[in-house]
Amino acid sequence: MVGHVDHGKTTLVSALSGVWTDTHSEEMKRGISIRLGYADTTFRKCPNCPEPQCYTVKDTCEGCGEPSEEIRTVSFVDAPGHETLMATMLSGAAIMDGAILVIAANETCPQPQTKEHLMALNIVGIQNIVVVQNKIDLVSREKVIEHYHQIKEFVKGTVAEGAPIVPISAQQNINIDALIMAMEKMIPTPVHKIDKHPHMLIARSFDINKPGTPINRITGGVIGGTLTEGVLHPDDELEIRPGMKVESDGSTRWVPIKTKISKIIAGKDHVEEATPGGLLAVGTTLDPTLTKSDSLTGQVAGLPGTLPPTHDDFKLELHLLERVVGVSDEEEIGPIKTSEPLMLNVGTATTVGVVTSARKDIAEVKLKRPVCAEIGSTVAISRRVGSRWRLIGVGVIKD
Repeated sequence: MVGHVDHGKTTLVSALSGVWTDTHSEEMKRGISIRLGYADTTFRKCPNCPEPQCYTVKDTCEGCGEPSEEIRTVSFVDAPGHETLMATMLSGAAIMDGAILVIAANETCPQPQTKEHLMALNIVGIQNIVVVQNKIDLVSREKVIEHYHQIKEFVKGTVAEGAPIVPISAQQNINIDALIMAMEKMIPTPVHKIDKHPHMLIARSFDINKPGTPINRITGGVIGGTLTEGVLHPDDELEIRPGMKVESDGSTRWVPIKTKISKIIAGKDHVEEATPGGLLAVGTTLDPTLTKSDSLTGQVAGLPGTLPPTHDDFKLELHLLERVVGVSDEEEIGPIKTSEPLMLNVGTATTVGVVTSARKDIAEVKLKRPVCAEIGSTVAISRRVGSRWRLIGVGVIKD
């Protein structure tokens, strides 16, 4: 779920799954998403009713009262829309198989982050998109039609051109069946490589123990994210890279963390095998102080000795945009310069790098915080513009 702040992403996830993903105290207070929110839901279909009324998330069809049949279970990542949280949104984009771009009908299209989020989907290669025109209950029919044409014009020439535009009200539960039908047709279940070594992108990490828990009842740390390939089982040995920061004798190094899987939860169910697709919570034997407060976010987990290399620096092949997006005054993007700081998103990792050498389409970057990534990985590049980091293009990690 991507789109501008306060356009109804979290409300829509709630309408589809029954889960309110803003659980952080600051999110509840301010009414915006700060961290990535997760929710699972099962799409169902009534065998008797016509399309789109046959699509539902309920066990019983609301149209005819007959039991509905399960189609598939999907995981939603509710990405924050506020401009200062672009890095979090990009880490969400790294684990998506498709995207729902939410645009509120009661505001002119496009808003700054609507434009920035669509550009981010372009950059991280998300092809399967459904556009949601939300809050249609707040404006007249004429305004909805006018706004629809604004959306059509906005997506022209982008990865979302030709994507279905579904008018809904998440608050009033209007047209949710038509949205599920559009998702079923536009965002197919991908074919994943389960014969490869497991490769898990970590997007959250937790300490689930309550304060005051006796030592003999403390549960190991939990990592959350998605498998991009391979299979994991309870009792598998696990390596996490880059790992733990160790400082000694005036030098800093990162040491991979070794642990063991104690349990795997997909949705609300304990499973004996985790496969790619959807979101997982993996219980480990780690000291929970290592996983608390999302401290392992951006790292990669897999079987020992099978993970990609850890990079303290890398060479990027650059593909820059023509103009800065996400701001009302879209200035041209100048070339990347030596000594310039850049914010880089690769997988679910966010780091800052300083350019040590820059040529026309190649930049060498020294990272403030190392990342674990394959050669050939795509990196989203943001530059400081005023007081904000702004997306300016994409890079590919080269040998």
